[in-house]
Amino acid sequence: MPKKNDLIGLRITLLAEDSVGYESPYLGQHGISLLLEAEREGCTKAILVDVAQDPSALLENMKRMDISPSCIDAVVLTHCHYDHTRGLSKVLHRIGKRDVPVIAHPGLFRPHFVTRPFLTQVGVMQGDGPAEIQDAGGTPFLTRDPLELMPGLQTSGEVERKTDFEDPGISLFTIENGEVKSDPVPDDLSVVATVENKGLVIVTGCSHAGIVNIVRQAVDRSETKKIHGIVGGFHLIEASEERIQKTASALKALEPDWVLAGHCTGFRAQVALYQAFGKRFSPLHTGMVIHVTRG
Repeated sequence: MPKKNDLIGLRITLLAEDSVGYESPYLGQHGISLLLEAEREGCTKAILVDVAQDPSALLENMKRMDISPSCIDAVVLTHCHYDHTRGLSKVLHRIGKRDVPVIAHPGLFRPHFVTRPFLTQVGVMQGDGPAEIQDAGGTPFLTRDPLELMPGLQTSGEVERKTDFEDPGISLFTIENGEVKSDPVPDDLSVVATVENKGLVIVTGCSHAGIVNIVRQAVDRSETKKIHGIVGGFHLIEASEERIQKTASALKALEPDWVLAGHCTGFRAQVALYQAFGKRFSPLHTGMVIHVTRG
Protein backbone atom coordinates (compact mmCIF):
# COMPACT_ATOMS: atom_id res chain seq x y z
CA MET A 1 0.00 0.00 0.00
CA PRO A 2 1.39 3.46 -0.87
CA LYS A 3 2.66 5.51 2.07
CA LYS A 4 2.21 9.25 2.34
CA ASN A 5 5.98 9.69 2.69
CA ASP A 6 6.85 7.86 -0.55
CA LEU A 7 8.32 9.62 -3.56
CA ILE A 8 6.11 9.86 -6.63
CA GLY A 9 9.09 9.80 -8.97
CA LEU A 10 12.84 9.30 -9.14
CA ARG A 11 15.18 10.05 -12.02
CA ILE A 12 18.76 8.73 -11.84
CA THR A 13 21.39 10.05 -14.26
CA LEU A 14 24.88 8.55 -14.52
CA LEU A 15 27.07 11.66 -14.71
CA ALA A 16 30.32 9.71 -14.50
CA GLU A 17 31.18 6.03 -14.79
CA ASP A 18 34.03 3.81 -15.96
CA SER A 19 32.22 2.96 -19.20
CA VAL A 20 30.62 4.95 -21.98
CA GLY A 21 28.09 3.64 -24.46
CA TYR A 22 28.50 3.05 -28.19
CA GLU A 23 28.95 6.38 -30.00
CA SER A 24 28.58 8.19 -26.68
CA PRO A 25 29.37 11.93 -26.54
CA TYR A 26 30.34 11.66 -22.86
CA LEU A 27 33.67 11.30 -21.07
CA GLY A 28 34.42 8.18 -19.05
CA GLN A 29 36.59 8.00 -15.96
CA HIS A 30 37.39 5.54 -13.21
CA GLY A 31 34.81 6.40 -10.57
CA ILE A 32 31.12 7.03 -10.31
CA SER A 33 28.77 9.97 -9.88
CA LEU A 34 24.98 9.88 -10.02
CA LEU A 35 22.38 12.62 -9.94
CA LEU A 36 19.15 11.70 -8.18
CA GLU A 37 16.12 13.88 -8.87
CA ALA A 38 13.56 12.94 -6.24
CA GLU A 39 9.99 14.09 -6.67
CA ARG A 40 7.19 14.49 -4.18
CA GLU A 41 3.93 16.34 -4.64
CA GLY A 42 4.98 19.88 -5.55
CA CYS A 43 8.64 19.37 -4.68
CA THR A 44 11.68 18.06 -6.61
CA LYS A 45 15.16 17.95 -5.11
CA ALA A 46 18.45 17.06 -6.81
CA ILE A 47 21.03 15.05 -4.88
CA LEU A 48 24.52 14.41 -6.21
CA VAL A 49 25.81 11.00 -5.09
CA ASP A 50 29.63 10.99 -5.29
CA VAL A 51 31.73 13.11 -7.66
CA ALA A 52 34.09 10.48 -9.18
CA GLN A 53 37.75 11.63 -9.40
CA ASP A 54 37.98 14.17 -12.24
CA PRO A 55 35.82 17.26 -11.71
CA SER A 56 36.67 18.63 -15.16
CA ALA A 57 35.26 15.53 -16.87
CA LEU A 58 32.27 15.43 -14.53
CA LEU A 59 31.37 19.06 -15.15
CA GLU A 60 31.90 18.65 -18.90
CA ASN A 61 29.48 15.72 -18.93
CA MET A 62 26.94 17.79 -17.03
CA LYS A 63 27.32 20.56 -19.61
CA ARG A 64 26.79 18.09 -22.47
CA MET A 65 23.74 16.70 -20.65
CA ASP A 66 22.39 20.24 -20.18
CA ILE A 67 22.43 19.86 -16.40
CA SER A 68 23.46 22.95 -14.45
CA PRO A 69 25.45 22.34 -11.25
CA SER A 70 23.30 25.03 -9.64
CA CYS A 71 20.37 22.57 -9.59
CA ILE A 72 22.09 20.44 -6.93
CA ASP A 73 20.52 20.70 -3.48
CA ALA A 74 22.73 18.26 -1.54
CA VAL A 75 25.71 15.93 -1.95
CA VAL A 76 26.07 12.41 -0.55
CA LEU A 77 29.51 10.81 -0.36
CA THR A 78 29.20 7.03 -0.16
CA HIS A 79 32.72 6.60 1.22
CA CYS A 80 36.14 8.25 1.31
CA HIS A 81 37.82 6.82 -1.81
CA TYR A 82 39.37 9.30 -4.21
CA ASP A 83 37.39 7.97 -7.18
CA HIS A 84 34.22 9.09 -5.38
CA THR A 85 35.35 12.29 -3.64
CA ARG A 86 38.15 13.95 -5.59
CA GLY A 87 37.36 17.49 -6.69
CA LEU A 88 34.36 17.90 -4.39
CA SER A 89 35.37 21.43 -3.44
CA LYS A 90 35.61 22.39 -7.13
CA VAL A 91 32.16 20.95 -7.78
CA LEU A 92 30.75 22.83 -4.78
CA HIS A 93 32.23 26.07 -6.14
CA ARG A 94 30.42 25.41 -9.41
CA ILE A 95 27.16 24.69 -7.59
CA GLY A 96 27.54 28.25 -6.34
CA LYS A 97 25.36 28.04 -3.22
CA ARG A 98 25.95 28.40 0.49
CA ASP A 99 25.21 25.74 3.08
CA VAL A 100 24.85 22.84 0.63
CA PRO A 101 24.47 19.72 2.79
CA VAL A 102 27.35 17.27 2.30
CA ILE A 103 26.30 13.99 3.89
CA ALA A 104 28.85 11.34 4.82
CA HIS A 105 30.11 9.08 7.60
CA PRO A 106 32.14 10.76 10.40
CA GLY A 107 35.16 8.61 9.50
CA LEU A 108 35.38 10.11 6.01
CA PHE A 109 38.56 12.12 6.58
CA ARG A 110 40.67 9.46 8.33
CA PRO A 111 44.05 8.30 6.95
CA HIS A 112 43.22 5.64 4.39
CA PHE A 113 45.82 3.87 2.25
CA VAL A 114 47.11 0.81 0.43
CA THR A 115 50.64 -0.58 0.62
CA ARG A 116 50.73 -2.47 -2.68
CA PRO A 117 52.37 -1.86 -5.03
CA PHE A 118 53.54 1.07 -2.83
CA LEU A 119 52.29 3.15 0.10
CA THR A 120 49.55 5.34 -1.41
CA GLN A 121 46.77 7.47 0.04
CA VAL A 122 43.45 6.44 -1.53
CA GLY A 123 41.03 8.35 0.68
CA VAL A 124 39.97 11.99 0.53
CA MET A 125 42.72 14.00 -1.17
CA GLN A 126 44.23 17.38 -0.33
CA GLY A 127 41.94 20.23 -1.26
CA ASP A 128 38.76 18.38 -0.29
CA GLY A 129 39.03 18.48 3.49
CA PRO A 130 36.41 19.88 5.88
CA ALA A 131 37.74 23.46 5.68
CA GLU A 132 37.85 23.44 1.87
CA ILE A 133 34.33 21.98 1.69
CA GLN A 134 32.99 24.73 3.93
CA ASP A 135 34.89 27.45 2.06
CA ALA A 136 33.30 26.17 -1.18
CA GLY A 137 29.79 26.41 0.23
CA GLY A 138 29.27 22.96 1.72
CA THR A 139 28.04 22.13 5.20
CA PRO A 140 29.16 18.68 6.39
CA PHE A 141 26.52 16.40 7.94
CA LEU A 142 28.62 13.54 9.30
CA THR A 143 26.73 10.67 10.93
CA ARG A 144 26.79 6.90 11.33
CA ASP A 145 23.01 6.87 11.44
CA PRO A 146 20.55 6.85 8.55
CA LEU A 147 19.75 10.44 7.61
CA GLU A 148 16.51 11.47 5.94
CA LEU A 149 17.18 13.85 3.05
CA MET A 150 13.46 14.25 2.42
CA PRO A 151 10.44 12.00 2.95
CA GLY A 152 11.01 8.93 0.79
CA LEU A 153 14.78 9.41 0.50
CA GLN A 154 17.47 8.68 3.08
CA THR A 155 20.99 7.38 3.52
CA SER A 156 21.54 3.85 4.79
CA GLY A 157 23.83 4.88 7.60
CA GLU A 158 26.63 2.52 8.59
CA VAL A 159 25.89 -0.97 7.28
CA GLU A 160 26.10 -4.00 9.55
CA ARG A 161 28.27 -6.77 8.08
CA LYS A 162 26.34 -10.04 8.45
CA THR A 163 27.10 -12.27 5.46
CA ASP A 164 29.96 -14.74 5.68
CA PHE A 165 31.08 -14.29 2.06
CA GLU A 166 31.32 -10.49 1.65
CA ASP A 167 34.30 -8.27 2.47
CA PRO A 168 35.55 -4.81 1.35
CA GLY A 169 37.08 -6.34 -1.78
CA ILE A 170 40.51 -4.75 -1.33
CA SER A 171 43.24 -4.70 1.33
CA LEU A 172 43.14 -1.26 2.99
CA PHE A 173 44.69 0.32 6.08
CA THR A 174 44.34 3.26 8.42
CA ILE A 175 46.22 4.69 11.40
CA GLU A 176 44.60 4.97 14.83
CA ASN A 177 46.50 6.37 17.82
CA GLY A 178 49.76 5.85 15.95
CA GLU A 179 49.01 2.22 15.12
CA VAL A 180 48.53 0.81 11.62
CA LYS A 181 45.28 -1.15 11.41
CA SER A 182 43.27 -2.94 8.75
CA ASP A 183 40.50 -0.69 7.40
CA PRO A 184 37.20 -2.43 6.48
CA VAL A 185 35.74 0.82 5.06
CA PRO A 186 33.21 1.41 7.87
CA ASP A 187 32.15 4.66 6.17
CA ASP A 188 30.55 2.80 3.24
CA LEU A 189 26.92 3.93 2.92
CA SER A 190 24.21 4.01 0.28
CA VAL A 191 21.07 5.96 -0.58
CA VAL A 192 17.64 4.37 -0.28
CA ALA A 193 14.55 5.73 -2.04
CA THR A 194 10.97 4.55 -1.61
CA VAL A 195 8.77 5.18 -4.65
CA GLU A 196 5.00 4.92 -4.38
CA ASN A 197 3.61 1.63 -5.73
CA LYS A 198 7.09 0.53 -6.86
CA GLY A 199 9.16 -0.09 -3.74
CA LEU A 200 12.78 0.49 -2.78
CA VAL A 201 15.48 1.80 -5.09
CA ILE A 202 18.95 1.32 -3.59
CA VAL A 203 21.84 3.42 -4.91
CA THR A 204 25.39 2.35 -4.00
CA GLY A 205 28.87 3.69 -4.56
CA CYS A 206 31.20 0.68 -4.22
CA SER A 207 29.33 -1.58 -1.79
CA HIS A 208 32.41 -2.23 0.35
CA ALA A 209 29.97 -3.28 3.10
CA GLY A 210 28.73 -6.00 0.73
CA ILE A 211 25.85 -5.43 -1.67
CA VAL A 212 23.79 -8.21 -0.05
CA ASN A 213 24.31 -6.70 3.42
CA ILE A 214 23.32 -3.29 2.05
CA VAL A 215 20.13 -4.48 0.39
CA ARG A 216 19.02 -6.69 3.27
CA GLN A 217 19.53 -3.87 5.77
CA ALA A 218 17.55 -1.46 3.58
CA VAL A 219 14.66 -3.94 3.49
CA ASP A 220 14.83 -4.66 7.23
CA ARG A 221 14.63 -0.95 8.07
CA SER A 222 11.84 -0.11 5.65
CA GLU A 223 8.09 -0.52 5.90
CA THR A 224 8.24 -1.35 2.19
CA LYS A 225 9.72 -4.81 1.61
CA LYS A 226 9.49 -4.77 -2.18
CA ILE A 227 12.78 -4.01 -3.95
CA HIS A 228 12.22 -2.24 -7.23
CA GLY A 229 15.83 -1.65 -8.27
CA ILE A 230 19.50 -1.70 -7.29
CA VAL A 231 22.04 0.52 -9.03
CA GLY A 232 25.74 1.23 -8.49
CA GLY A 233 29.10 -0.41 -7.99
CA PHE A 234 29.33 -3.79 -6.25
CA HIS A 235 33.15 -4.10 -5.93
CA LEU A 236 33.41 -7.67 -7.14
CA ILE A 237 36.15 -6.97 -9.68
CA GLU A 238 38.73 -9.05 -7.78
CA ALA A 239 36.30 -11.37 -6.01
CA SER A 240 36.52 -15.15 -6.16
CA GLU A 241 34.11 -17.07 -8.38
CA GLU A 242 32.51 -18.47 -5.23
CA ARG A 243 31.76 -15.02 -3.85
CA ILE A 244 30.43 -13.80 -7.18
CA GLN A 245 28.05 -16.75 -7.48
CA LYS A 246 26.88 -16.41 -3.87
CA THR A 247 26.25 -12.70 -4.40
CA ALA A 248 24.27 -13.23 -7.61
CA SER A 249 22.23 -16.00 -5.98
CA ALA A 250 21.49 -13.95 -2.83
CA LEU A 251 20.44 -10.92 -4.86
CA LYS A 252 18.19 -13.04 -7.06
CA ALA A 253 16.50 -14.42 -3.94
CA LEU A 254 15.64 -10.85 -2.92
CA GLU A 255 13.62 -10.52 -6.16
CA PRO A 256 14.42 -6.97 -7.32
CA ASP A 257 12.68 -5.86 -10.51
CA TRP A 258 16.01 -4.79 -11.99
CA VAL A 259 19.74 -4.56 -11.23
CA LEU A 260 22.18 -2.13 -12.86
CA ALA A 261 25.83 -2.54 -11.91
CA GLY A 262 29.11 -1.08 -13.09
CA HIS A 263 32.19 0.82 -11.95
CA CYS A 264 34.00 -1.62 -9.63
CA THR A 265 31.65 -4.56 -10.23
CA GLY A 266 33.87 -6.25 -12.81
CA PHE A 267 33.08 -8.15 -16.00
CA ARG A 268 32.89 -11.61 -14.43
CA ALA A 269 30.34 -10.41 -11.88
CA GLN A 270 28.35 -8.61 -14.57
CA VAL A 271 28.18 -11.88 -16.52
CA ALA A 272 26.97 -13.72 -13.40
CA LEU A 273 24.34 -11.06 -12.75
CA TYR A 274 23.15 -11.27 -16.34
CA GLN A 275 22.89 -15.04 -16.02
CA ALA A 276 20.87 -14.61 -12.81
CA PHE A 277 18.58 -11.81 -13.96
CA GLY A 278 18.54 -11.95 -17.75
CA LYS A 279 17.03 -8.80 -19.27
CA ARG A 280 16.43 -7.40 -15.79
CA PHE A 281 20.20 -6.75 -15.55
CA SER A 282 22.22 -4.16 -17.43
CA PRO A 283 25.76 -2.82 -17.05
CA LEU A 284 26.10 0.87 -16.27
CA HIS A 285 27.45 3.49 -18.64
CA THR A 286 27.95 7.24 -18.50
CA GLY A 287 24.84 9.07 -19.64
CA MET A 288 22.41 6.30 -18.66
CA VAL A 289 19.11 7.63 -17.31
CA ILE A 290 16.71 5.59 -15.17
CA HIS A 291 13.14 6.81 -14.68
CA VAL A 292 11.07 5.43 -11.82
CA THR A 293 7.50 6.69 -11.52
CA ARG A 294 4.68 5.59 -9.28
CA GLY A 295 2.52 2.91 -10.81
